[in-house]
Amino acid sequence: MAQPVSVQGTVDDGFQEVLEEFTAVLEQDTTEPGSQLVVHVDGRRVVDLWAGEGFEGDGLTGLFSIAKGIAHTVVALLVQDGVLDLERTVASYWPQFAAGGKEAVTLRQLMAHEAGVIGVAEGFTDEQLADDRVLAAKLAGQTPFWTPGTASGYHGLVIGALTGEVVRRVTGRSIQEWYEERIRAPYDLDLYLGLPEAEEHRWHPVRPLAPTPDQEELISARPTPGQLVLVAMNRVGQASTDLVPWINERRTRALGPASAGAVGSARGVAGLYAAVLTGLDGRPPLFTPETVAVFGTPQRRGTDLVTGVVDQFAVGYEAMGLMFPALGPGAFGHGGAAGALSFAAPSHGVAYGYTRRRMAFPGGPAPENGRLSAAVMRAAARLSSEPGRAPGR
Repeated sequence: MAQPVSVQGTVDDGFQEVLEEFTAVLEQDTTEPGSQLVVHVDGRRVVDLWAGEGFEGDGLTGLFSIAKGIAHTVVALLVQDGVLDLERTVASYWPQFAAGGKEAVTLRQLMAHEAGVIGVAEGFTDEQLADDRVLAAKLAGQTPFWTPGTASGYHGLVIGALTGEVVRRVTGRSIQEWYEERIRAPYDLDLYLGLPEAEEHRWHPVRPLAPTPDQEELISARPTPGQLVLVAMNRVGQASTDLVPWINERRTRALGPASAGAVGSARGVAGLYAAVLTGLDGRPPLFTPETVAVFGTPQRRGTDLVTGVVDQFAVGYEAMGLMFPALGPGAFGHGGAAGALSFAAPSHGVAYGYTRRRMAFPGGPAPENGRLSAAVMRAAARLSSEPGRAPGR
């Protein structure tokens, strides 16, 4: 039986359905100890909801691979500025990367998870996984696990270190520095790649997965030795990373690794994608329409060699329309291991941020994002059809 929950926050006129769906999700999942949902339409916040004991609208928690969307927003801006070129080889920026047969890998291929550099055979320590510079140095000489450009496979724990090293080689500054100075601080976003000590009082630890009995059996069916997922998820050699204690370590949060180390709130997540797509707080959009088109375009559709599921990457982002068709063409963003989801949907000018404090099953965006995002898009479509209102970008 559904359990009553206390949902706090506000929704604008026309978005009551979103509140109802958010409430229903929490009533049906009694294992979830806290969630936040924020939506902007055309740069205006229209949904700001949260629930969970002690988890307020400004609470911060681990968002894992939301970091990839943050990091590649920085890369996209540098491409837009002409500092980086997607068609140039990674090795032209970072000569050491040419080792192991990677000399022809382009920046576009790397950002589409086609480079085959998903990890190293001996694995990484948890301390190494938190340090992008250390990861980049170890990955530079790695031989690809498949012929680059022929397939894609999720570079789950390393992609931000690889693209971040390109950024550092060209500009002399890290992705984390670029993000802080060009995006996070100017917009005062509650979304971090490197959480300051002064914000630790708002941190809420991520809690382990609470599987149902039918999920227990699936979880116990471990990948067989030799599968690429073991390399990509760092379960090889002496290493076996558990992402929950890893993100709950202060050192990880402080360093803010650009693959899976994001920390923030749904307000910060939605604010980032609003700034990117439509502008925020009176500022123009960070991306031009051309950049939105380039970075939101799917690169290769097929079976992901790491995850084994049909996946579709855009350039640095996930092409979100395959997973959530209601978002329409050109939607881009990224999910996170604890069930978080972030995206921009150009069709109706929507920016979406969802966070939760417990790991999701089987990982990535939690299933409830399907019904929540569909309700958001229905409401946004009604809003844009009103007389005198222009549709989203």
